[in-house]
Amino acid sequence: MIFEVVNMSFALPEMFMLTMACVILLVVAFLGKNGASTAYGLSQLTLAITAILIYQGMEASGGLTFDGTYIKDAFSDVLKLTICLINIAVLLYSTSYLKARALFKGEYYVLAVFATLGMMVMVSAYHFLTLYLGLELMSLCMYAMVAMHRDSSVATEAAMKYFILGAIASGMLLYGMSIIYGVIGSLSIATIAEVIQTGGVDNTVLSFGLVFLIIGIGFKLGAVPFHMWLPDVYHGAPTAVTLFIATAPKIAAFAMAIRLLVDGLGDVHQHWQGMLIMLSVLSMIIGNVVAIAQTNLKRMLAYSTISHVGFILLGILSGSQEGYAAAMFYALVYSLMSLGGFGMIILLSRQGFEADTIDDYKGLSERNPWYALMMLILMFSMAGIPPLVGFYAKLTVIKAVVDINLISVAIVAVLMSVIGAFYYLRIIKVMYFDQPVEQHKLEAPADMRVMISANALAVFALGVFPGSLMAICVAVFA
Repeated sequence: MIFEVVNMSFALPEMFMLTMACVILLVVAFLGKNGASTAYGLSQLTLAITAILIYQGMEASGGLTFDGTYIKDAFSDVLKLTICLINIAVLLYSTSYLKARALFKGEYYVLAVFATLGMMVMVSAYHFLTLYLGLELMSLCMYAMVAMHRDSSVATEAAMKYFILGAIASGMLLYGMSIIYGVIGSLSIATIAEVIQTGGVDNTVLSFGLVFLIIGIGFKLGAVPFHMWLPDVYHGAPTAVTLFIATAPKIAAFAMAIRLLVDGLGDVHQHWQGMLIMLSVLSMIIGNVVAIAQTNLKRMLAYSTISHVGFILLGILSGSQEGYAAAMFYALVYSLMSLGGFGMIILLSRQGFEADTIDDYKGLSERNPWYALMMLILMFSMAGIPPLVGFYAKLTVIKAVVDINLISVAIVAVLMSVIGAFYYLRIIKVMYFDQPVEQHKLEAPADMRVMISANALAVFALGVFPGSLMAICVAVFA
């Protein structure tokens, strides 16, 4: 194979990140416990430069390279840039939390950078094996991150559940890929799409392979009935790790769904639409109903995530360009809202106090009105209350299913949105109408206070002016 300079330039962000990840790994190995601050600085620098490289390359024409296993297009550029920016905020939020719990170690940042690299590979993968390599690189790093707190039996249990169920899901995904390879004779997404379009494929066997692919996608997104790991991992992992898992990896999982189902198997949309309808409806119902019973905020947000995944699937199952754009908009917005929600938990936490129960937020408006306002914006947006961006995101995906005459599914989505508003409004009620139980002064680094404020205000601004982000999402699928 001949590697041309232009082909190598398509993957320049990934190559830079891989190089820096190895550098950070060596720094941590040589400096040991003293290398955590250096690893943090290098990780932030790596993510920032990678984001710049992606942004600068957006104007350049894209295409397939590395023998058709890697693609550079507008879809991959937007998602990779978002992943880098979100992970910059994640690492910034995490540092104070890790320091307070003696978890401030270079290994966290090494794993975070390698996981980010895996996400970027997933987003640009145009071959089943490339996609699987990116998925495993991301997943293996996250398994280790969940188990970082060795003295916590809850974190260890969560890591074991995550690892075992993740291994099963990866096996299912590989099995589905092998079946499709047996039918098509290729693992290239472009070739698979071409062969299906020309016809002559055994649709029965193809549908059988599709079932296993959707099991893998459902697990990585956290859709019902493949959601068993999600509440336990969100609850058991250190909040800094939960924050990491709950944000950018969801964008990567969304990219995997688009690459597999839309780019590769879009012409057999009728075979996978029904499966996604079932996953979507179950996720919205179980996610929202079970979240009402939660008293732990991290578990509540975990079930909330399951319901949001149901809404994202609404856009994908529509099978239309508008639906795909709406699902992408929802995935990006959800990551931003989740970033702020878990960021607030970290902001209110301190050594020996996790701030992860709903009662910990009683009277927050009296203790600090500004943070209470930021939390109010985030919770209202997750509930889908106008004029915040969560409302617009839900409206666009519901419109996508109405446009294809799935009225019953749209009605379920609307009803679940109303039910879901209850547990978000409970947080608002506790903050503004209950007497504070915790009197400790809220303290956080200046950079974190600025970032959490910018995070919440961005959610508000995107709700008032959603057109620019939506236009980007529409242009990606045009």
